[in-house]
Amino acid sequence: MPHPARLTVTLREVAAAAGVSVATASRVLGGSARTVSAANARKVLEAASELRYTADVAARAMRRKSDSIALVADDLTTPSIAQVVAAMERQARTVDAFVTVSAAGGDPRRQLETVRTVCAFRPRALVITSSWAATTAYGARLAEELHSYERRGGRVVIYGDMDAPFDAIGVDDRGSARLMGAHLAATGHRRIAILAGTRERTFAAARTTGFLEGLLGGGVDVRDIRVIDCPVSRAGGYAAASRLLDESPGEFDALMAVNDMIAVGALSACRAAGVDVPGRLSVTGFDDIPLAADVTPRLTTVSLPFAEIGERSIRLALTVAGRPDRPGIRQTVTGRLVVRQSSKVI
Repeated sequence: MPHPARLTVTLREVAAAAGVSVATASRVLGGSARTVSAANARKVLEAASELRYTADVAARAMRRKSDSIALVADDLTTPSIAQVVAAMERQARTVDAFVTVSAAGGDPRRQLETVRTVCAFRPRALVITSSWAATTAYGARLAEELHSYERRGGRVVIYGDMDAPFDAIGVDDRGSARLMGAHLAATGHRRIAILAGTRERTFAAARTTGFLEGLLGGGVDVRDIRVIDCPVSRAGGYAAASRLLDESPGEFDALMAVNDMIAVGALSACRAAGVDVPGRLSVTGFDDIPLAADVTPRLTTVSLPFAEIGERSIRLALTVAGRPDRPGIRQTVTGRLVVRQSSKVI
């Protein structure tokens, strides 16, 4: 007759009931690749079933690497990171792994604490979506934490800008943004306002630089370009565009935003002010999030391959690590120009 369920049944008790060693029971119930005879495997499984043994997954994770790939992201609320995470999950499932996700909120202290906590559970690999510098105090401590994790057999992949020797996938924000600047210049735009986000966001700074290079290379006078800082959000784009339209009506023929959410906010501000887009003013974005094709007018933007980035991150994370002193692998993706109805030829 089966024993009643107990709060805790140990692996040692299962081994004793099966008449095998603890090591043999562990191999059977822990999914070890080491061979156990069919007879012993049957005895262990029958004993575990009778005793209603449940493996302590948390304790097991502390003893060996798990099948998880940990993602530590700055912000999980953006449409772009949602596409990256979905692609990572799909790719991980092809090798029977899964993705766990944590948010650091762009706070270096929280990022360091999150990485320490995640690494304690010994994930198979760690992907960080962030832009950070190893030369800062927190950056140096984070780099050492990641090096320590790699020395213990883990894999680290960075998605973003960084200056430490880890494998990384980056976006050529500057070169991709140059495409948009050149396009607006080629289509006759000569008075441009750039909604540039905030200076500490490295991707925003790189895109602003690329916009300027494309515009100036296309013959736009630097005196006719205005760079406006704003929060990297729809509300930030709305507020910045509203102020611009109120203070300088008719001064510009194009608004360029460093991401699509800022551009969507700018479109709303134009609609509220009665400014026709693109009849009176062209508006462009960057990223090509799904919303870009759904707003009215549909948004001219630079499309980034977020699904490809997610898949590449997982493939890179699952490659066999080389020497600890090897230089990091660098992969770069470039955006492509997508022209829609929010811009026109002048």
